[in-house]
Amino acid sequence: MPRPCGVRKQEEVLNLADNILVMKNITKEFPGVKALDNVNLEVERGEIHALVGENGAGKSTLMNVLSGTYPYGSYTGDIIYNGEICQFKTLKDSERKGIVIIHQELALIPELSIGENMFLGNERKGKFGIDWDRTYHEAEEHMSQVGLKDSATTLIKDIGTGKQQLVEIAKALSKNVKLLILDEPTSSLNEEDSRMLLNLLLEFKKQGMTSIIISHKLNEIAYVADKITVVRDGATIETIDNAKRDIDEDRIIQGMVGRELSDRYPSREHKVSAEVGMEVRDWNVYHPVYTEKKVVNDIAFNVHRGEIVGFSGLQGAGRTELAMSIFGRAYGTNISGQLIINGKEVNLKNEREAIEAGLAYVTEDRKGNGLVLNDTIAINNTMARLEKVCKRGIIDVDKENAVAEDYREKLKTKTPSVKQAVGNLSGGNQQKVLLAKWMFADPDVLILDEPTRGIDVGAKYEIYCIMNDLVAQGKSVVMISSEMPELLGMCDRIYVMNEGNMVGEFTAQEATQEKIMAAILKSDKNDEKKGAVIA
Repeated sequence: MPRPCGVRKQEEVLNLADNILVMKNITKEFPGVKALDNVNLEVERGEIHALVGENGAGKSTLMNVLSGTYPYGSYTGDIIYNGEICQFKTLKDSERKGIVIIHQELALIPELSIGENMFLGNERKGKFGIDWDRTYHEAEEHMSQVGLKDSATTLIKDIGTGKQQLVEIAKALSKNVKLLILDEPTSSLNEEDSRMLLNLLLEFKKQGMTSIIISHKLNEIAYVADKITVVRDGATIETIDNAKRDIDEDRIIQGMVGRELSDRYPSREHKVSAEVGMEVRDWNVYHPVYTEKKVVNDIAFNVHRGEIVGFSGLQGAGRTELAMSIFGRAYGTNISGQLIINGKEVNLKNEREAIEAGLAYVTEDRKGNGLVLNDTIAINNTMARLEKVCKRGIIDVDKENAVAEDYREKLKTKTPSVKQAVGNLSGGNQQKVLLAKWMFADPDVLILDEPTRGIDVGAKYEIYCIMNDLVAQGKSVVMISSEMPELLGMCDRIYVMNEGNMVGEFTAQEATQEKIMAAILKSDKNDEKKGAVIA
């Protein structure tokens, strides 16, 4: 029986001396799909190596093979780490060797503290159980390495997404990480937090750590990566040298999609109707747990038929809270204000009433709140308006499958069958299923919360085309995004929020990244002045 790691022949080891990792001829199959087809990857010691490719290209699958998430025996090929052939059966096997993976969906328990999360499964034990003093002391040591100043006793639910990502990295450091794998680490972060995290990786590089980063944010890849390996349709296409940081995004895209993508944002005729699809007046929302905390303050906005309206703002601006509270009070307490849809004031008590009123909300959390991962594509596609595929209270399965097949073709969803479980799809294809679910509901107003998070440039373009098609039909679209370029590229108007307040509004012609940031910073200064007066 082979051991988890065995030393290779000496002459082979010498050839790999500069590489911390070599993956050779990795092939991985799922039922009906060859996810990886003889993939090869070489990573030099002490470099930041990027993996890029379209959704479903096999990037995350390759890293799951490396980390032991997909155990030895479920794939073919060799993993050679530090000159040894490694056959990892579990995640623990790879972690013992210093390989730590941080997945796109953070593996933290909200009701536990930072310290408890950091050493979960790796507890610091004393004579009579867990040594809590040591636990929190060591946690804060690792937190200081990533610039986290919070107490280790702070609960995860009480810190933002950016800090949670840093907790995951601190957790990796506590495992004596030598090779850090990050899958879409900035997908849920704003630009400021993203840049801070990338600079942290560059600092770790100076200290000798090796990193592999998967990301669809190509500007970040160009900024941080020494080498860029392109994966397409489960095969390695090329590795690009970016040591001089002179590779532009268009060059990366060409490798990813096999062609030049001349325009990131599809053009459309801006035919905005004078008729208002949705209007919100004097909207106020309080936190669902800390009911004295106001998270949305006197917000007013509107969106016309045939118009895409964007919402910009930093993390914690209140954009998601605003959207969810509008959608049948899915978030918040003590909600007040007026909501007018198609000229008629409505009082929506729950999500079902919101759907019936012609409103839809595409959540930013597709796996947690948007989709049922164990159910099929067909079931997910129709669940928002199940009555449309029912006859006398019984689901017409043939009709349900036909609907799903129609949307699979329209949205170019990559799947062998609409009977496939959604959890087996890549992130971008899951996003298309989520979008199909709400398109099938046939809303008049569609709110899209981070609709392109964690998906590749090709899939983004397809979603932009769908948005354009919807407004061409006279629908109203509200788009919340942390990526300013896509707001500028897609929207007719852009509202800017900061800390629950509306702080700016710009037409497409007026809007620039500088003006949007200036509106946010100006509101921060005004808040400081108010605080000084009160003090």
